Amino acid sequence: MHAPTPPRPATKSRKAFWLKQLHMWHWMSSAISLIGLLLFAITGFTLNHAADIEGSPVVAEKAAQMPPALLTRLKSATPAAEKAPLPADVARWVEDSFPVKASGEAEWSAGEVYLPAPRPGGDAWVAIDLATGEASSEVTSRGWISYLNDLHKGRNSGTEWSLFIDIFAFACLIFAITGLVLLWLHSAKRKSTWPLVGMGLAFPAAIAVIFIH
Repeated sequence: MHAPTPPRPATKSRKAFWLKQLHMWHWMSSAISLIGLLLFAITGFTLNHAADIEGSPVVAEKAAQMPPALLTRLKSATPAAEKAPLPADVARWVEDSFPVKASGEAEWSAGEVYLPAPRPGGDAWVAIDLATGEASSEVTSRGWISYLNDLHKGRNSGTEWSLFIDIFAFACLIFAITGLVLLWLHSAKRKSTWPLVGMGLAFPAAIAVIFIH
């Protein structure tokens, strides 16, 4: 009987390299997604109990008079379509006069320009009378819990936040896949690994099949 041939140093070196890479990607993805996971876990709970912890909305109203030169500019910029952005100088005046962002599309009619400005955790709008130049706004805030809930859903949170959610989801995917591979590598010494993984699948599946109609 010949003694078994020991593994070649090159094979050990490759295994050590990939194991090191696996651990590196796992901890890096966990670090990137840590705060996001906490945020989405907490808001997952608050969304699940939204009816029980819903705050009272606070409404703030404000009025301002548009300068005649800007009113003339606004009238001359009336578009053919019913929806179009405000002229840049008018948008700047709106943002200086009211606590809203004027980058979205306004709704144009014969006597009024209406600018909806929805936001996470609340709502807002500005209306400008084309005959008098009188502008009024209403801003509604539903509190921090509603704000965080809307961030969870990506509601009215802008392109940058949507991009963050995509990056966060990708980081979570890497974290989960590398964690699964690490579980597999250590499962021989931890007999409860696969029963626990199986429970993590079986419980939500059973609830969905039995209780959700």
